[in-house]
Amino acid sequence: MNDFDTMISQCLPDGLYSEKIETIQVNLGRYCNLSCRHCHLECSPERREMMSRPDMQKILKLVQESSYRLVDVTGGAPELHPHFREFIAALRDTGQSVQVRTNLISLLEPSLAGMGAFLRDHAVALVGSLPCYLEENVDAQRGPGVHKKSMEALRMLNRLGYGRHEDLPLSLIHNPGGPFLPAEQSELEEAYRQELRDGFDVFFTRLLVLTNMPIGRFKRSLEQSGESADYASCLRDHFNPENLAGLMCRHQVSIDWNGRLYDCDFNLALGMPLNHSAPAQLATYDRRLLEKRQIVTGAHCFGCTAGCGSSCAGSLQ
Repeated sequence: MNDFDTMISQCLPDGLYSEKIETIQVNLGRYCNLSCRHCHLECSPERREMMSRPDMQKILKLVQESSYRLVDVTGGAPELHPHFREFIAALRDTGQSVQVRTNLISLLEPSLAGMGAFLRDHAVALVGSLPCYLEENVDAQRGPGVHKKSMEALRMLNRLGYGRHEDLPLSLIHNPGGPFLPAEQSELEEAYRQELRDGFDVFFTRLLVLTNMPIGRFKRSLEQSGESADYASCLRDHFNPENLAGLMCRHQVSIDWNGRLYDCDFNLALGMPLNHSAPAQLATYDRRLLEKRQIVTGAHCFGCTAGCGSSCAGSLQ
């Protein structure tokens, strides 16, 4: 039993279990046009891992056989996958709701001309990563010039109707610039809304606030600065049992580019697949068994339960 299991045993004596699967999260690979210093998956232009077309077909079969609230497509930069448009169109043809996570500036790549219009025409919801509204903070996390290009991409999406119309939601993701918990989501959203509107004529639907997880590049940054222990203590000391009911691992399954199944995107990043006798491969996917599985946990799970909570859908409180 790890420290996190010990902590939650006071609230959940039988342990942490899935309640149902509402969302399938699909990671198309690690290839990305950015190398963000907070990326827990350590994606970059040098990474070449990508989901095969046969595995994409298996996922399509899953959603044809049993509907879900959402198929959440991520990466890497998922739009750069060579079969991305085919996959998204086929998902939408099943009637399934689809959401794509984008770093925004990938939408400006010459090879992806017309991608924004394609996503609009297929009524795909978008979640764009924008760790801060301040240029210096974004460029420090993601690279020189990324903030300027992000504003360009957001204005392009606004012109297409994203963030302007109810049926074309455009959410933004914030994560802190260092080893501390994020501010309250509603307060940050108001600040984002005012700064982006007044400074850049940019509009969005809502802000999702995520806590930095002590894994991947962010973990290495903590180790280099000697802040690993302090950050781990911060997350543990701010454990909030009220967040347990809403943890994303209890309501979704994440599928990696190689067909392996995980409880969440963070377990995926750490290579901690499903266990406790649950099917761990796309080829053996069984919704009935997966919906009753015990969740695989570790010390990083304190990141999702600290303070107001954190998930792929933002704050839990």
